[in-house]
Amino acid sequence: MTDSNGARPDPDALLRRVQAEEARERHTKLKIFFGFAPGVGKTYAMLESAQRLHAQGVDVVVGVIETHGRKETEAQLERLPLLPRKVVEYRGTQLEEFDLAQALARKPAVLLLDELAHTNAPGMQHPKRYQDVQELLEAGIEVHTTLNVQHVESLNDVVAQITQVRVRETVPDAILDRADEIELVDLPPDELLQRLREGKVYLREQAARAVDHFFQRGNLLALRELALRRTADRVDAEMQAYRLEHDIHGTWAAGERILVCVSPSPASARLARAARRMAAGLRAQWTAAYVEPIALAPLSEADRTRLDAHLQLVESLGGEVVRLTGDSISTALLAYARDKNVTRILVGKPTHPRLRDRLRGSLLDELVRGSGDIDVHVISGDEGKGPASAQPVKPREAFELRKLAWTTLLVAAATTAAFLVRGALALPDVVMLYLLVIMIVAVRFGRRPSLVAAALSVAGYDFFFVPPYYTFAISDARHMLTFAMMFGVGFVISSLTARIRQQEQNALDREARTASLYSFSRDLAAAPDEASAAKVVVEHAAKVFRSGAAVVLTAAQGSATQTASIGDVPADLAQDGVVRWVLEHGRPAGLGTDTLPGAPVLCVPLRSRAEVLGVLALTPADQRTLHQDEHEFLQAFSRQGSLAIERARFAEDAKAAALRARTEEMRSSLLSAVSHDLRTPLAAITGAATTLRDADGVALEQRSDLLQTICEEAERLERLLENLLDMTRVESGGLSVKRDWVPVEELIGSALTRLEGKLGSRVVETDLPTDLPLIGVDPVLFEQVFVNLFENAAKYTPEQTPIEVRARTSNAELVIEIADRGPGITPGDEERVFDKFYRGTHVGIGGVGLGLPICRGIVEAHGGSIRAENRREGGALFRISLPLASEAPTISRVLDSAASSGARS
Repeated sequence: MTDSNGARPDPDALLRRVQAEEARERHTKLKIFFGFAPGVGKTYAMLESAQRLHAQGVDVVVGVIETHGRKETEAQLERLPLLPRKVVEYRGTQLEEFDLAQALARKPAVLLLDELAHTNAPGMQHPKRYQDVQELLEAGIEVHTTLNVQHVESLNDVVAQITQVRVRETVPDAILDRADEIELVDLPPDELLQRLREGKVYLREQAARAVDHFFQRGNLLALRELALRRTADRVDAEMQAYRLEHDIHGTWAAGERILVCVSPSPASARLARAARRMAAGLRAQWTAAYVEPIALAPLSEADRTRLDAHLQLVESLGGEVVRLTGDSISTALLAYARDKNVTRILVGKPTHPRLRDRLRGSLLDELVRGSGDIDVHVISGDEGKGPASAQPVKPREAFELRKLAWTTLLVAAATTAAFLVRGALALPDVVMLYLLVIMIVAVRFGRRPSLVAAALSVAGYDFFFVPPYYTFAISDARHMLTFAMMFGVGFVISSLTARIRQQEQNALDREARTASLYSFSRDLAAAPDEASAAKVVVEHAAKVFRSGAAVVLTAAQGSATQTASIGDVPADLAQDGVVRWVLEHGRPAGLGTDTLPGAPVLCVPLRSRAEVLGVLALTPADQRTLHQDEHEFLQAFSRQGSLAIERARFAEDAKAAALRARTEEMRSSLLSAVSHDLRTPLAAITGAATTLRDADGVALEQRSDLLQTICEEAERLERLLENLLDMTRVESGGLSVKRDWVPVEELIGSALTRLEGKLGSRVVETDLPTDLPLIGVDPVLFEQVFVNLFENAAKYTPEQTPIEVRARTSNAELVIEIADRGPGITPGDEERVFDKFYRGTHVGIGGVGLGLPICRGIVEAHGGSIRAENRREGGALFRISLPLASEAPTISRVLDSAASSGARS
């Protein structure tokens, strides 16, 4: 299987194509008609498209269309079925909104929804129309909609700056990215203004105001450019995806992209500026690439500093920076250019001698010959800077005396060993011994020592082993090949060793950074709050960048506090001028930057999408300036920290919001319950008291009943207030437990006595063994537990049914059970009955819903537990478990002790 060019297709590209086709089949289509202002014809174009689909037999339904009185738009609605709108009452006004439920039930093939950025009326299922669209897409309904560029979230600030009007209704960029098709509806601004004057956009009075404000010609030109650019970006992204999907490597010059090659050469600064000018003239994206050849030695400190300055210049000019590695600079550049669809490559004019190109090859020649459809521009470098090169300048290695000494020692040792046994060795054996020494020196010490070892080996071999002995004369020219081989082997092996070492170092650096980022991300994920996240950030920053570190976070009122620090960091860093500047401007500043470079601290912002959350400050040892690759790593590091701190703040906000919602719910429940339970007894008291006051000659029996009503309702109010006070004490932790040894029977009997009137004719069956131990509880509080439980049973059970009370000891606990024969507890609500203000689903039963929560609070304050469950034979059962003291006295023991005390007295 081959493609059109006769080459085998890339399996990865085939897989991507199959996956893309499968994704398109599963994907519900969203089409957006995109414009730069109202009145350009988005709705009209959408309806025209819908009419064509309708004529083809597609089930097209109009969900919402805003015609704004335009007759030509209304005419396009003919023959299209309309979905009835939902009428919503809001502040005395009836509003017509899109009916999402009806659309989901109708489930057409295509649904038309005008004005994607529309805000729905309060009470609708979703606050925004784009959320309705998301649900429709999830349900498999294709949606066609309209949108103006000023409603795009990421362009909101730009539009406000241009028009001086802040648009409140916005749509997230993710919705546009989700769209399968964006159709640009365009109209020249002059024609739009003419339509506006003719009343085809707004009514004439509104149109006059619009022309004076939003619809100024300059505003419309700027908005039109924004819409065109946004659409062009979308088309470009689709083209790149198509190239990737179909494994296309050739350049498609549909849009200009510029790649400039930079290096430590001083000429790179002029190259960067030239690329910026060219990109501005072509309105094109541009990238600066630095290629680090694997075969060459690492850059010197001076060259690296110069390269960092060039890369920083590129970023300040608005370009993108990429770092590439490869065996060949030209191969790496051309591969990147084809992958990114680059149309122009800028390189510097060569200034080195032509002989160098003969020996090493010409970068310019390789780029031109391999560029294909890509244009290559050659730019002259800065004058007066001396010779410059587009390639990295190879640094001179320090020729250390220690390496030279070891090299000389190894060659001398090999020479001595070979000289002592030269009678047993042939000349090739001696050559192999010297080659072994050269290889060891090349691997251990590098290129220059290996060349010195080769020179010393050649000299030793010639002086001691080649006739005439002990002279450097060469009688046989064939030995010259041996000498050349020694030098060649030393050079090749040292070059390979240098390449392997460089690759190893690069791999170690990548591994170290990956490991540090992984460890950093793992620790951040475990941070519960922003203070913990800030501590993780400073700990890892100090370790990775070998410096002191601190995090300064912003507060709600705009103040800044130093949340965490480690190492040599000033204590008042939050008030430092560099930190304040970074907080205000959201850009790095301080040591090694273009802003306040003389400061002893380097500050980078910790920012979310919308705001600066804080600052990460570093104080490198010895005022060391970070290199460009370290700056890039620091940016990635700060982004990870920003996400963690933002996540922690979101979690705290969510907790606060949940607490506010719960408090509001509790407040509403309390007001609802208390208002009813207060109003009922107060109404009864008021009625009885009014009757006694106003009625003349009230019979004695009736008078007694009215007074009894007043007393009972007053007691009811008293119990309600006592419950509220008890609940307040339980929740605030102010419940004071005063323990005393009391019998269970006494507490139960006292509670039943208090509720004698409430229980009426109910039978209370008790099963209390005589040998039960005394319990160490607060008698007043625990009596209230039984009062609440008995009162709860009396509320929910018929009067003729019994209430059962049982007690027993089990596993060093006293278990008390109170059961009834009522309707029981709704399954699944066994725990909810102990929630504040929960009153179950039974209708017509009063109460605030605090009795059982108070019981649980009192029992748990005594170290016990209380549970609720349903009985098999019907009714509810409440089980209290109290721990028994190891020496809990019994009633009989107490009586015996009292009797013996009386006998002694």
